[in-house]
Amino acid sequence: MAYTPQENSGVLFKNTNKKEDKQPDYTGNILIEGKEMRLAGRIKQGKKGTFLSIKVSEQTEKKEQAQSSNDDMPF
Repeated sequence: MAYTPQENSGVLFKNTNKKEDKQPDYTGNILIEGKEMRLAGRIKQGKKGTFLSIKVSEQTEKKEQAQSSNDDMPF
C-alpha cells in the first residue's frame, strides 16, 4: 500500500545515498497547510546523549527542474 500524506504528518527514511557528512542521515516529506515540504534528519550527539535534529524546507529545485526540462522535450 502506498503512503498517502496526511495534513501535519510526515515520514522519514534512512538516506541510503549518503556520500558526505553534510548530507542528512534521514530524508522524507511532510504535508503542511496543503503544501508538501522536505524533511531532513541528522543524528547528533549532545550533553544528554544522542538525538535526531529535524529541518523542514521547501522541496528542492532539482526535482522541479527535472520536471520542467521533461516538459520542453519535443517527444
